[in-house]
Amino acid sequence: MAVINLTEARIRDLEPGSGIWRDEQVKGLMVICHATTKTYAVQGDVRRNGRHVRTVRVKIDRVDRIGLREARNRAKAIMSQIQSGVDPTAKTAETGITISQALDAHLGEKPFRTATEESYRYNVDHYLARIKNRAVADLGRNEVRDIYDRLREKSGQTTATCVMRTLRAVINTAMRMDETISSNPVSALRIPNPKRREVDGLDLAAWWKATDALSPIRRDLHRAMVLTGARRSSILQVRREDVDLERNILTFNHMKTGGRMLFPMGTWLAAMIKNRLEEDAPLNNPWLWPSPMSSCGHVTEPREDSDDLPSPHECRHHARTLFIAAGVPYAESALLLGQRLPGASGGYVHAEHLVEHLRPHAQALEDKVLSGRRPVLKVVGAAEIADAA
Repeated sequence: MAVINLTEARIRDLEPGSGIWRDEQVKGLMVICHATTKTYAVQGDVRRNGRHVRTVRVKIDRVDRIGLREARNRAKAIMSQIQSGVDPTAKTAETGITISQALDAHLGEKPFRTATEESYRYNVDHYLARIKNRAVADLGRNEVRDIYDRLREKSGQTTATCVMRTLRAVINTAMRMDETISSNPVSALRIPNPKRREVDGLDLAAWWKATDALSPIRRDLHRAMVLTGARRSSILQVRREDVDLERNILTFNHMKTGGRMLFPMGTWLAAMIKNRLEEDAPLNNPWLWPSPMSSCGHVTEPREDSDDLPSPHECRHHARTLFIAAGVPYAESALLLGQRLPGASGGYVHAEHLVEHLRPHAQALEDKVLSGRRPVLKVVGAAEIADAA
């Protein structure tokens, strides 16, 4: 492998099949003389953290297609990549686990909710499409910062923050699988914490009046959201078969914490749900909150335009506040909201075994909510439900 000062004339004079001739001027540039053709190529060593990863050779083009000056310019650009620790051949087996592979590994480590998995995949496939097939080891802080800045400018701070958190989690998983990845480039970013949700106090009298103006199904849904404090996905996906009127128990099968939750209904809520089941029986719909216009058969968006009707998550905030106002202890109110208790001992507490213990506390919440309504509340299409308080 001879080293010479390559010129156009010397390249023309090189004998076919004479092998490799290196350039004196540009490091890594070479001319490879095959039996019938001559080719420009560049070769260099990829190093990361001072460790030799591999030697790569990249074909530039045939000698009869480009000139020496262009070949040298291309060689300099490729060598710049190589000296930065980037493998320009971009072959997964040689450069390490990719972002896409790390995502699959991350989602396979433990069960995630469907919505969470979809969010992770959407962030990678939509916002990180340009790098999802790149090796994690090839990503640097500057490149990640550029992606973050571009997302903030184009899609906003909230989206940029969500995408970077996804990328950080995925790279953390890759680091546990590939010991050559020594740091997470996302950790160098200062990602702001989400703003605390500001929720105004609930005017119970105005809230009861506002729910009266809704259609029967949506009226009862909004009342159930406050009387249970359930998460949006949990309350919307209750089926008729999940209602046990003999024991006055409502079962939530879609829980953020996994598993299911048995909620002990208060007397007024149980009467309302019973009435709802009877009125909707002719629809022959399996859901507790049916919606013939919805593709899935049940209500999917319970938010209303009225200022007196809180959003589903705000209902959860109000339920937590009303639990405290009703004198319900922290642990019991947390369990009724489907939350896990903190600490190691919290893992030993199983709410489904405490249904009857929690019932008085669920009733306390109901009594507090009922205190803001009229003495007698009429339910459209059904008999009057007297005050159960």
